[in-house]
Amino acid sequence: MARSLPSDRSSSSPNLNPGPSRRRFLADTGTASGLALGGAAGTVDARGSSGGSSGTDPGPESAASPDQADDVADLPLIDAHTHLLPTGTLGRDPFSVDELVAWLDDNGVDRAVVHPLESPESYPVQTPSWWVLDEVDAASDRLVPFCTIDPRTLVYEDDFGAVTERLERYVDRGARGFGELKAGLPIDDRQLETLYERCADHELPILFHTDEKAMVDEVGLPNLEDVVASYPEVEFIAHAHAWWAHISADVESDDRGSYPSGPIEPGGRIPELLAEYDNLYGDISARSGWNALARDEEYAQSFLEEHHEQLVFGTDSLSPDQQIPHFDLFERFDLPLEAWADVRYRTLESVLR
Repeated sequence: MARSLPSDRSSSSPNLNPGPSRRRFLADTGTASGLALGGAAGTVDARGSSGGSSGTDPGPESAASPDQADDVADLPLIDAHTHLLPTGTLGRDPFSVDELVAWLDDNGVDRAVVHPLESPESYPVQTPSWWVLDEVDAASDRLVPFCTIDPRTLVYEDDFGAVTERLERYVDRGARGFGELKAGLPIDDRQLETLYERCADHELPILFHTDEKAMVDEVGLPNLEDVVASYPEVEFIAHAHAWWAHISADVESDDRGSYPSGPIEPGGRIPELLAEYDNLYGDISARSGWNALARDEEYAQSFLEEHHEQLVFGTDSLSPDQQIPHFDLFERFDLPLEAWADVRYRTLESVLR
């Protein structure tokens, strides 16, 4: 459960008072591209109900800021990771737009990022960016589109001019970030580096999925570190098995595609990388993210205290019948409301285009 923020933050854990990082500075000064919880189509209060147009574009702080909230549930909540699919597969019927919005309402979620899937490794059904942009337009006050491109579809493009053209078209149509990037390539592949460069040009954050088959890296994530260090102007949001396995120091090769169990061994690469790189974040969605926190709750408590400014709430939900444990996060762990505000909306808000 969330505890109220003490009047003197210096008396709480030093990890919860780290000083004004770049992302906190941007959020507090309003220079970040805020993800408004309201839009031209209407406003959304902190519990997710949609209202009529107000003629304004309030951000999350105007819905309920930590110093105004009595409980974590009063804070805005943005799901950084959901999907719409054009057809069902794997025994699941996908969300329609109306069903996804209803699901947000049922779970107290204000807005959700919707990710396309264009790589053959990503899912049995691909979801093109243009289709996602078309679909979310009917609920643009609640759904935030990302776009993606698999660079292998452009093998005849020597200069990747088509990538630039497509990205510009997607951004013009409202894409706020790039993802889900889940290509079956090494994470430092030259084709992917071209995408990183184009995303830097267009100020698009990248949410990527890394496991033993997609966005592949070695144990220890050396190539991910090289990528993050090489593109400091790009905000990278890491997701899935190979990332979350590295919350612990005892990672084996098979862990890159599984859900490790048991106590976490301190000294994992995730804490090291988050401490070193201001442009790297963790998406807690899917079973991989939840497993990383639930397998050792004592360690997870300290991890959340230390790194809340670089974590974003997400579910990876794509069907109404999915079981989503992530909403229990706010009862299982004990953070000040200021820290929960980072996880629930402020961190994501600060990186979106």
